[in-house]
Amino acid sequence: MAKLPARRSLFDELFNDFPLGYSIAPLHGDPLPHPGKIKIDVKERGDELIVQAEIPGVAKDDIDVSVDNNLLTISAEVSQYDADTENDHVLHSERYYGSVQRSISLPAEVSIDDASAKYEDGILVLTLPKAAKDAKKQIKVG
Repeated sequence: MAKLPARRSLFDELFNDFPLGYSIAPLHGDPLPHPGKIKIDVKERGDELIVQAEIPGVAKDDIDVSVDNNLLTISAEVSQYDADTENDHVLHSERYYGSVQRSISLPAEVSIDDASAKYEDGILVLTLPKAAKDAKKQIKVG
């Protein structure tokens, strides 16, 4: 009877094609947060949805929020850098810039006209009133 290879050896072979040092952090500081790293909580409170998103280190003016049908998209421009002066010689820097984005499906349609947003201490709080469901409509037969 032939001996089956151990699971570990099959799993280890999967990573043989990756270059050495692939998991080493870059020298220019932390990479941009992965889109999945924007942590989002969605709560329902009566006739509205409350969305909380963690976006630390971002200016309020650099955050964009859009809703298309039930799809909520939050995007932000991240820019962390210090201004250099003539006499400074940078030896090590852990600043970065770029953009991050996260989209999620909302459990209900929302009314954008009555929505509000607040950003404080790295937390974006969106208050999204649910869209009013049309009451039962009658169609007149002519």
